[in-house]
Amino acid sequence: MSFRHLLLRSLRRGASDRYRPHFLSALSIPSRPFAFSSVEEAAAERRRLKRRLRIEPPIHRPNAPRPPRDPNAPRLPDSTSSLVGPRLNLHNRVQAFIRRGDHDGASSTTRHAVFSSVRPTVFTCNAVLASMLRTDRFDDVVALFTFFFTQSNIVPNVVSYNILINSHCNAGRVDVALDVYRHILDSAPFSPSYATYRHLTKGLVDADRIQEAVDLLREMLNRGHAADSIVYNILMAGFIERGNMEKALDLFDELRERCLVYDGVVHSTLMEAYFKRGMDEDAMASYQSLLDRQFKMTPATCNTLIETLLRHGKLTEAEKMFENMLDNHNPPFFFAINTDTYNLMVNQRFKEGKFMEAIDTFHRQPVKPCIMDVGCFNNIVGKLCENGMLPEAEKLFGEMPEKSVDPDATTYGFLVDACFKGGRTDNAVEYFEKMSKSSIESFRVDVDFYNMVFNGLVKAGRISQAVEIFEKMWEKGSRPNLSSYEVLVTALCNAGNLDRGRELFEQMLQSGIIATPGFSVFLLDAFGKAGRGHEIEELLTGNVASQAHQVAV
Repeated sequence: MSFRHLLLRSLRRGASDRYRPHFLSALSIPSRPFAFSSVEEAAAERRRLKRRLRIEPPIHRPNAPRPPRDPNAPRLPDSTSSLVGPRLNLHNRVQAFIRRGDHDGASSTTRHAVFSSVRPTVFTCNAVLASMLRTDRFDDVVALFTFFFTQSNIVPNVVSYNILINSHCNAGRVDVALDVYRHILDSAPFSPSYATYRHLTKGLVDADRIQEAVDLLREMLNRGHAADSIVYNILMAGFIERGNMEKALDLFDELRERCLVYDGVVHSTLMEAYFKRGMDEDAMASYQSLLDRQFKMTPATCNTLIETLLRHGKLTEAEKMFENMLDNHNPPFFFAINTDTYNLMVNQRFKEGKFMEAIDTFHRQPVKPCIMDVGCFNNIVGKLCENGMLPEAEKLFGEMPEKSVDPDATTYGFLVDACFKGGRTDNAVEYFEKMSKSSIESFRVDVDFYNMVFNGLVKAGRISQAVEIFEKMWEKGSRPNLSSYEVLVTALCNAGNLDRGRELFEQMLQSGIIATPGFSVFLLDAFGKAGRGHEIEELLTGNVASQAHQVAV
């Protein structure tokens, strides 16, 4: 750059500095060069901060030493914050097994995870226990509880104990359930919940130990728990069943004295008692007294009331309750209706023979729609198929994707069965193939479903197609049972294909399935007419000898 250009740039810079405001230049000059007035003051501040950190270490400090854990302190269950990352993925995978009805798969996955680096949380264990409880596998609940919480050192929470208590009560082991309750009082770092007392009260009442159930209620109140409507309702129902209406009314009055707001299900119990005694006016007076209190009732309570009203022919009142539930539904602030409500009203329409009105009732929605589930669709689809309204059922089946509802094996089962009965074999096969293709991700086709398809194809004269599906059955992870072999072997023998029938029968015996006497007689007769009865005799004799050898070993 030339000297002339440098000179011009310096002149321009000087001119611009001349017109800069003085306050800007004053702001640009720092008033003091250091944060402290002297070096000694800065050193004193550093020493003060060090002393403070030694006394009060910051919470966010990554390497801060944790206080030693008291070895005598009880271990606490997992909190919801532990259900993240790989443990959440495990939980979702187990829930997927449970949703498609594979409870053994859910149990196996969770038990294997105990020995891996991603151990299940107490919530995953509780999901498996609850699935076993819902299928009445009470001994499995006890065994899994012992495995998870005693042998595998996972800390149970109150829900875990409640599932165990409920299992013992449903299995008739009330004394064992009471021992679990006392263990909670003595050793658990938490108190029993209302659900604990509900399960125990119902178990005692079912075991005809109602006085002990009353004593348990008094113990619950003495321990500081508030009055629970469900516990009172169980006791009231127990006294009513034993003809002691006066004691039931005394409990009801006690509940109203203790609670300004209570669950309306107790009125349903009283209404049922009055209806059975022919006291319809008293029953409806009790119902009206509940409505006069203007409680915001949950869907479960309203559904119980609707069920009681419908059972005793009070259709107008049930309809009015249903309308109120539609009007009051305002999620997420208040949920006034659920899918069980729709099932009750739809079933009533079918009971009256009003099939099209049932469909209209199903489609009725509040201002903010109620989310339908697959069970609600299955209820109406099954009813339509039973009453020969397959086109309407298929129309509702087509609406399921629009409602973000995935069909399950029950949905396809209704449609396949209805198609076979209506002579639409091709459509039945199409539904079956569509279901089997998606079974890996959504659900598994069980052997009973296969047997229904085998029966339908055999009755339609499509034996070869049934055998073809049978051969693919193993690839889908399903094993045929005795009914599967009986249907196919019988059809093949009646069609004259004895060779193929003999192969399937031999395969059945090799699988360890024992032929029934009637099935054996049929095969001996069918093969005997063709002069081949000795083949079946040899198979049956060889199977008996092999079984005897296995027993001896």
